[in-house]
Amino acid sequence: MRALNIGATGMLAQQTNVEVISNNIANMNTTAYTRRRAEFHDLLYQNLRRAGSNSSDTGTIVPTGVQLGLGVKTAAVYRITEQGSVTSTNNALDLAIQGKGYFQIDLPSGETAYTRDGAFQLSPNGEIVTHDGYRVTGLGAIPTNAESITINPTGEVLYKIDGQTALVNAGQIQTAIFPNDAGLNAIGDNYLTETAGSGAPTVGVPGSVGFGTILQGYLESSNVNVVSEITELISAQRAYEMNSKVITTSDEMLSTISRMK
Repeated sequence: MRALNIGATGMLAQQTNVEVISNNIANMNTTAYTRRRAEFHDLLYQNLRRAGSNSSDTGTIVPTGVQLGLGVKTAAVYRITEQGSVTSTNNALDLAIQGKGYFQIDLPSGETAYTRDGAFQLSPNGEIVTHDGYRVTGLGAIPTNAESITINPTGEVLYKIDGQTALVNAGQIQTAIFPNDAGLNAIGDNYLTETAGSGAPTVGVPGSVGFGTILQGYLESSNVNVVSEITELISAQRAYEMNSKVITTSDEMLSTISRMK
């Protein structure tokens, strides 16, 4: 019976759905995490009677036909890139992007990673780095005798040295935007990398046309809505149960046939 396989595909699809939702809930407190949503497509159809075929020698046409679907499949896990709320931390090296854009990070492999997680720190060399010690692209070192660090909305990194009135420029943070943010490849640790699906990045100064501004002393929260995720989780659970009921019903029908004499 086709219903057995159809019910199985439905259960597998809802299992994937629950896994995506559970990952969203697990990352509800992850800085700048963007929630995911599973998308599904129907599988191929079996034509038992094709619509539009001739039903007689006089040229009459079958108006509808008979098509039986073969189930469902996971088409994509889509990243929803709407901005999360920003939270004040009063830490000079905590940065949030208000609007579009990603910070550029130099990976040890020589590649550039992209992130909206702006929880930065100073390395022993005075460089602004991530939790993993990876350097923010384009910035110089800040000396140990620097009194304060100021990062303005356009991404200029300035510091003040004791005894001097003028601020010293340590570099310019440039952010990147992509034609298709959802096509970026997540490699873990809040890092994303470019793919053919995302398109090539456009790099620019924060605050310029199409680019968000920098907020110093703030961090972006995840955009996970817990109430919505729990609702989707319940819906996925019920859909899983209904697909399992399809398999149970199909098994009972087969059992009835096997008892016929």
